[in-house]
Amino acid sequence: MNKESTAGFVFSLPFTIGFFVFMVVPMGLSLFYSFCDYNILAPPVFVGAKNYIKMFTDDVIFLKTIGVTFYFALVSVPLRLVFALMVALILYKTTRITGFYRAAYYLPSIIGGSVAVAILWKRMFATDGVVNQLLRLSGVNSSFPWLGNVNTAIWTLIILAVWQFGSSMLIFLSSLKQIPVTLYEAARVDGAGKVSQFFRITLPLLTPTIFFNLVMQMINGFLAFTQCFIITQGKPLNSTLFYTVYMYQQSFEFYNTGYGAALAWVMLAIIGFITMILFATKRFWVYTGGV
Repeated sequence: MNKESTAGFVFSLPFTIGFFVFMVVPMGLSLFYSFCDYNILAPPVFVGAKNYIKMFTDDVIFLKTIGVTFYFALVSVPLRLVFALMVALILYKTTRITGFYRAAYYLPSIIGGSVAVAILWKRMFATDGVVNQLLRLSGVNSSFPWLGNVNTAIWTLIILAVWQFGSSMLIFLSSLKQIPVTLYEAARVDGAGKVSQFFRITLPLLTPTIFFNLVMQMINGFLAFTQCFIITQGKPLNSTLFYTVYMYQQSFEFYNTGYGAALAWVMLAIIGFITMILFATKRFWVYTGGV
């Protein structure tokens, strides 16, 4: 018991047990259930690849949720990263109140995924909500159903996702502080302006951080759940039905738990494929050299 390896094993045992009990075992069961006809209330019946065949040949809503989720992720993630970088550049210079602003901008990332914020957002975009009230104050007589229109409902969720840019902003801010000041001093001596410094120094040296944020936020984008589940429930006409919400509905509302497990594994494959593409393109645009 006095050996260093034994002590390491003992101290890591709680995590190891938790990892296997709450991660490995549930994933194994989920994979098994994906090949079964299972509704929680009765024992699973093995049906082979029936759930996967049904998914790709007989489920129109599945294809719809794929399109909605891709649209949400591919629009909201770049916008979030752009806003995060812009705010990080603004907060780069330290003043007496910079700490307050950093905390204020980070706060939406902490509370943005909560049920309370989702309910607040739903009320803001209601026909009698704050958004239409502000439009009326500005002279526009608006009672537009933002959440009831197929063209605007998804954008209310995208705006909420972009609003939660605080975590990416802090990561960008930390990376900005790692860029040597001497590079900017040398650029100014050579006559480079602010715009030239940004595109020739700041942006290239931030590409590893941009890549990290892109991968993490893209995964979070495909796994978004609370916004849709609380605000729109996939309405109108499934135009905001996220993949994860459809998976939840199949598993716990329609009691097609085996089919829901199959949906989960397809999403895992999609996220893995997207991540592989990002890593495959990394060498073309991510700067990995020394400064």
